[in-house]
Amino acid sequence: MYGKYKNPHYGLRVPVALMDKLKYIAAYNGRSANKEIELLIRRRVESWEKQHGEIVFDGEFTPRSRSKSE
Repeated sequence: MYGKYKNPHYGLRVPVALMDKLKYIAAYNGRSANKEIELLIRRRVESWEKQHGEIVFDGEFTPRSRSKSE
């Protein structure tokens, strides 16, 4: 599926000062920076779906993470 990892990877470029602050917040919350980012993304998706409805992949849009065989 995705090599040795079960989830797809995404390279993210973030200014150093912003990443340092994110890592501070993550450590304060007892999480890794990756888990903090995942939490923020999850909250954003939930907020978007609450306003617009559940995101359903119906063939009109196929994210690249789903274009590989699952």
